[in-house]
Amino acid sequence: MARRLSGMALLALVGGLLAGCGSGGPTVPSAAPPEAHDWKDAWPEPNGDLANTRQASSSISSSNVHDLGIAWAKPIALQGTFGVMSATPVIAGGVVYVQDMASNVTAYSLKTGRRLWQTRFDAPDEGPNGVAVGYGLVYGATSDFAFALNAVNGKEVWRSAKLTRNSNEGIDMAPAVFDGHVYVSTVPGNSKAFYAGNGVGRVFALNAQTGETAWVFDTVPPRIWATTAKNVKTNSGGGLWHPPAFDGRGRMFIDIANPAPWPGTNAQPWGASRPGPNLYTDSLVRLDRRTGKLVWYRQMIPHDIYDWDLQLPPVIAEVDGKEVVVSAGKMGYVYETDATTGQLLWKRAVGVHNGHDFDPWRALSEDTTSLRTPEKVEPGPLGGVETQLAVSGGTIYAPIVDLPVTYQSQSKTKLNIAGGSGELVALDAASGSILWDTKFKTPVYGAATVSHDLVFTTTFDGTVWALDRANGSVVWKAKLPAGTNAPLAIAGDYLVTAASFPLAAGQQAQVIAYTLGGHGKPAKAVSTTTGSSVGTGESGGNGGSQKPSGPGTKKPTTTTSSGGASLTAGKGVFNANCASCHTLADANAHGSVGPNLDDLKPDKATVARQVRNGGGGMPAFGGRLSDAQIAQVAAYVAAVAGKSSGSSGGGAGGP
Repeated sequence: MARRLSGMALLALVGGLLAGCGSGGPTVPSAAPPEAHDWKDAWPEPNGDLANTRQASSSISSSNVHDLGIAWAKPIALQGTFGVMSATPVIAGGVVYVQDMASNVTAYSLKTGRRLWQTRFDAPDEGPNGVAVGYGLVYGATSDFAFALNAVNGKEVWRSAKLTRNSNEGIDMAPAVFDGHVYVSTVPGNSKAFYAGNGVGRVFALNAQTGETAWVFDTVPPRIWATTAKNVKTNSGGGLWHPPAFDGRGRMFIDIANPAPWPGTNAQPWGASRPGPNLYTDSLVRLDRRTGKLVWYRQMIPHDIYDWDLQLPPVIAEVDGKEVVVSAGKMGYVYETDATTGQLLWKRAVGVHNGHDFDPWRALSEDTTSLRTPEKVEPGPLGGVETQLAVSGGTIYAPIVDLPVTYQSQSKTKLNIAGGSGELVALDAASGSILWDTKFKTPVYGAATVSHDLVFTTTFDGTVWALDRANGSVVWKAKLPAGTNAPLAIAGDYLVTAASFPLAAGQQAQVIAYTLGGHGKPAKAVSTTTGSSVGTGESGGNGGSQKPSGPGTKKPTTTTSSGGASLTAGKGVFNANCASCHTLADANAHGSVGPNLDDLKPDKATVARQVRNGGGGMPAFGGRLSDAQIAQVAAYVAAVAGKSSGSSGGGAGGP
């Protein structure tokens, strides 16, 4: 997580950082933030270290993993379409720092779980988001701006200027912090719309002490490959979902997300509104960290038509004496690239593929005779390598989601976001050959994390797994008190994650910590309030709850029906839970994973039934929203659907 590295090199890069066992930590360059030096029994970066290896400094191994038990658990009183927390916790100085899907940041004591402070932004975000620590500050972002908080008490030190250009852009990543700078990127989407048009991803280097912009790198051109002004409003793309990687010489690497619309529009199918390779989407890029200038790039998929992001953080490794960068994404491939030249060394397909891998090249050459809709495509836009890799001891660990999508037309999709299965695949870093492949009944959304001879992950059904790194066999598992799409962090004797995605009535979203010898219990259920903060009720020393105000803080608006009854509460529930999947003009929502509600114009009873019970690819919210909230959103949607002149469709798919 950092900016400039000094001439002092890392003594060992990814493949050898922890002597192949995940038991120690790397030698961190002196220019890194002070917290990065304190590697022992800590997880100071969003992905563990500056190289994004996700290797833990920990005492947890196969010899004692069965002694893991709950140390503490704290409820999260939020709701959200993609869960309530999807970020990896950061652990430094005996404190756990987390960011939820309302952008709120909370600090807990690692040993006791006592809430030390919480700073609330109440700004919906689709994740993976998260925070980084450095220079005594905690860095993060809402969908519009970056911020720095005092690590001791959570008080806001600075917030940046608004980084998004328009209402179709947002910020979803955990920032990187290094040598006095913070790195953050916009993406073409937010909680109301993804790839709705005229949204671009831009990488910002900000001064770590003031938040002022040092440089900006455009991951895609400002005109977004358009040949007409109309297509500028149609196209979108680029941006980062995760932090850059930095090597021992201070070289900076980023992986860039996909272009849109996908597959295209009815008038301009198969990406015809954005002809050409659509640089620098789906590319590994090396930047000059001092200036933000491009050094080289390697595009993995030109003219992506299926939302096959190269969205994961690049990982730096050393293989047979050569420094390499390992990348992966939703296209279901793992790539290894020479870190110096950008030469592709190998690529390997992982997970289920059903014969569409070369469709983007066909569309690029405008040979679309074999492309058609409706068509079932796998990997889908929530499949492939969906969450972060781990690399250790010459082995790459890739978490897989096997989840297809049906493209019913150029602008309509059918996707069961609550379905699918998963895999965790181990690959030889020298050749890319698959060493083992462990299957799971539900998607693996929990990234991969290495500790000694174990590799950990979580699955959507709410299970934490520890596998033998040698053969992929299950050594240990634990059932969380709710489903999850959150990764985990391991430090010392502790494993910290979130039960982030309630799947049934009575399940409680919560941050949960396991420790060797722990005998605690899950948190009790608390009432949920749209946009609320973590509901522990703890004041916590110097902190407590803080709610910043000032530039970028929005005032609530009130929507009323023709009869004068306030529908503000229902609109709030919709924005927090439904806007990323559905189009509804009154809420300025342009999602298209689910039906366009302005076209459907459902009545109140239909909305209430669908929200409560789910179905047709939509998760059930009966265990996540109260009866009052379901009634509120049903009344709101029934009152406004199809009655606004601003109704319009958006880009297909999801984040």
